Order: sequence, then C-alpha cells, then structure tokens
Amino acid sequence: MKNIKRLFCLIILGIIFSVSIAQTFESASEAVSNMKVGWNLGNSLDSNSGDTLNLWIEWYTDGTPTDYETAWGQPVTKPELIEMFKDAGFGAIRVPVTWYPHIDHEGNVDAQWMKRVHEVVDYVIDQGLYCVLDVHHDTGSANTHWLVASSEVYEKSHERFKTLWTNIANEFITYDDKLVFEAYNEMLDSYDSWCYASFGRSSYSSSAAKEAYDAINNYAQDFVDAVRATGGNNLERNLVVSTYGACSGDGTWSSHLTEPLSNLNYPQDVSDDHIIFEVHYYPTLSSSVSSSLNDTKKCFDNLKNYLMTKNAPVIIGECGSLNDDYNNNHDLLIDFTKEYIALAKDYGITCFYWMTLSDAEDRSVPKWTTPDLTEAILKGYYGDSYTLGVGGIIKDESPTSSKIYDLYGRASNATQKGIYIIDGKKVIIK
Repeated sequence: MKNIKRLFCLIILGIIFSVSIAQTFESASEAVSNMKVGWNLGNSLDSNSGDTLNLWIEWYTDGTPTDYETAWGQPVTKPELIEMFKDAGFGAIRVPVTWYPHIDHEGNVDAQWMKRVHEVVDYVIDQGLYCVLDVHHDTGSANTHWLVASSEVYEKSHERFKTLWTNIANEFITYDDKLVFEAYNEMLDSYDSWCYASFGRSSYSSSAAKEAYDAINNYAQDFVDAVRATGGNNLERNLVVSTYGACSGDGTWSSHLTEPLSNLNYPQDVSDDHIIFEVHYYPTLSSSVSSSLNDTKKCFDNLKNYLMTKNAPVIIGECGSLNDDYNNNHDLLIDFTKEYIALAKDYGITCFYWMTLSDAEDRSVPKWTTPDLTEAILKGYYGDSYTLGVGGIIKDESPTSSKIYDLYGRASNATQKGIYIIDGKKVIIK
C-alpha cells in the first residue's frame, strides 16, 4: 500500500513538474516577434517522388534518408549552413518535411527517418534559432497527397494524421519553446483549388467550399488535440495552423479570395495564447516598388482584419516572388524585398523566405547564392545600417584596410570584380 501511495505521489509530482515547465513557454505573439525573420530549408527533407505512378526515388535508390534528402538537387544539410544563417541575423528556420514515404498505414514514423529529422531540427535548435517543423507535401495537388480538405478524405485520414503528430510530438516532447510545430502545408480540396476552396470547379459552390473549410478546421483541431495529449512541454508549445491552401487573401479579382481567412477558426485549446496562424504570399511585382507595396499592404490589411482579430499572430511561412525576378527584375526585386520585410515587421508579421538565398552546392560550402537579396531581407528587418559580411556582421572593433572579405566571409584581396567588405563597409568593384 505504501508503494502504491508513493507511486501515486510521483505521478502527481511528474504532472505538476511537466506543467510547470510548460508554463514558462512564451506566448505565440512573443515567439513570432522573437523569430525576427526566417528562411525555408526547402527541397531537402520535403523531397519525394510526387507521383504514385512514378515512384522514382523508391525504384531507383535504396530509399535511405540521404537518398530522399538529396533527391531534388540539394546536398545533405550540414550544421554549418544553419550557423551561417544564424550569424547573418536570421532568427528562425522553417524545416519542411514530407512524411508519407516514411510512415506506415497507421501513421507511425520510420525510425531512421525520424532520426534524420531529429538531427536537422537539432542543427537549428543548437544555434539558438526557432525551428518550425511541419507536415509538407503530404498535402497539395500531387496524387501522393493523403491529406485533403474534404469530408470524405478527412474521415479516412484524420486518425492517421493524429498518430503522425503524436509520433512527432513525443519525439520532441522535452524541447523548449524554440521548437514550433506546424500542422500541415498547403492543403487543398478534392478539386485541387488554389486561391480559395471550390475554385477548381467549373463554377463556385458555397456548399463545396464550406465542406473544405470545415475539413481544414477539423484537421487543425485534431492537430492541437494530438500534440497537447502528449503532455510535458507540448502542453504549451506554440502551434501553427494554416488557412485553406495557405491562401493569403491577396487580390481583388474575386469576392471569395478572403474566405480562407474568414473561415479559419482559432482551435479550442487547453492552453491560452499558443496558436499562430500562417499564410503563404508570393507577390507578383508591379512596375515600381511603391505600387508593389500598395498591393502588399492590402494583403497585410486582410491578414490583420481577418486573422489577427481572432487573437493570434500571423507568420508568412513562405514568401518570395512568382516569376524569375532575380534575373529579370533584379533591382526592383532587391528594393521591393527590403521594403516588404520592413512593412511586415511594422504589422507584427514574421516572414520566412522560400529557398533562393543559399541553394544547391552553395549549401555545402556554405555560402550565399544571392548575397544581395539576403542583405536586402536583413536590411528590411534591421535597417539600412546592416551589412552582410563575416558571420553576417563585421565583428572587428577597429578594422584596417587589410581587413577585406567577400560576402561569404572569406578573406580576400579584392583583385576580381565583385562585392566586398572593406573596413566594415560594402564595396562593389566593377
């Protein structure tokens, strides 16, 4: 009897201890503010065959975690890459993960795949950055999607979805508030509708749209319930739920565009102030920075009026440009990006840039693929005095003319054309 009482007391103390840990977590709004500006580690852990009729990764490789991670042209992720982003001034890394090739019919995750995901999450957390971990190409328009915003698919898949998130939540149950979970990526209806639900039909259907929005809210609720049920630090971990399709409500060409925003519910939660809303926004550049910003401001106003009024902060989990603006509209893109990030900061919105900044073999060095775009993002957040240089920022208190570096932080003699940091200032040699 004494042992039973002792065991009961230990269980109660364990519950109290786990709750006391969780209660130290910062609120969703505090987390979004502290994330500053982020980047997506895209086309790595989210890589997959993308077609049930052409499972090329499964057929032509051994199907190891490395085979999947490198399938879309990116190298194996290294800690040095994440360190470069930390040193440059980024505050968060979103880690997209596609799970369907690595889970069984119930939603349990393959141990080797979970081990690799865990390693990459640790690369981010060990740098003191926020890590947003998601369920990525398990949604979308490819026929490999098993998460679809319809009542029929929801009934078939929601238990598997909950099991997957139970696996993930238990794997990281001891992690602190720098780790944030994101329920699902761009989930679409059975018509693969972008922009708003039922858009993919021959004509708009309010009942079909409602079915899709209801399914989104049901998945979001299941996600919150599954994570919270694991206890420990997951009781108050900040959780991200996206609008239908991660749609931002951008544009004025249809009255239905804001429906994904207005129809997203704040999930019922045992913890207060730990839900974050997410959209994606890839603006098409107009003829000038000012006109592009006018369109962006209208989008941000929609986010403020439709989402923030539900008492949750907003992140733009993916941002960038729809066309090849880095090559075709380079100067406009650089100037617009800086103002875009600055405007988002004014609205209290944290942006995660989609890839581009360091891609392909540049990630192995690591070095910046587009250093001027990277600098524009950071100037947008930190101000014009920011300079991308050694470790992102020149750290010498009294640099001399012998302190010459390229934008990748490597010592240089500046004998070739390029952009350099000389005496702590950016110099372009033509």
